[in-house]
Amino acid sequence: MASEKTAIYHERQKLQFCLLHSLNNLFQQKDAFTRASLNEIAEKLVLDDPDKQTWTPLSVVFKPHHNSLTGNYDINVLIAALEKRGKAVVWHDRRNEAASIDLDGGDSSSLTGIVINVPVTRYAGIWKGRHWITLRKIDGIWYNLDSDFKSPCSFEDSEEVREFLDRIIGLGGEVLLVKDDKE
Repeated sequence: MASEKTAIYHERQKLQFCLLHSLNNLFQQKDAFTRASLNEIAEKLVLDDPDKQTWTPLSVVFKPHHNSLTGNYDINVLIAALEKRGKAVVWHDRRNEAASIDLDGGDSSSLTGIVINVPVTRYAGIWKGRHWITLRKIDGIWYNLDSDFKSPCSFEDSEEVREFLDRIIGLGGEVLLVKDDKE
């Protein structure tokens, strides 16, 4: 059981910077990543793209991998950011239930956490988008570190985590396992 003194870092949602908050919650560190560092990663992805997009006046705000005003970073930024930190992303095959994810040890010894991307509807159904959420095991307890929550939410056990992940998959969410890169 987690100690009463365990400090859990939990960054709250601002604009559409849920990917930034998810990364900082994953690494349990304020400013593990910043807007500037994620913007730099997104810009590098554009420069490295052999099929560069044609510039338009809207390109100033709506960039290929993020919105420069509100955030809203894509999966490419997540993967590149994690690779910079020696992590690898393994997509969970949605055809399999979450029971196939080893959350208790064994194969998951290199598992840093889980990042999920879920469909969301906000503003009375006017706006539909996606939201990044981090799950992380801290002192033997799994936590949902969703930046929309006021505080971290602990899971009772690994079975409850699997049930939550199965619901997410059923709703069209993507489950990404973040592991230590073995290269």
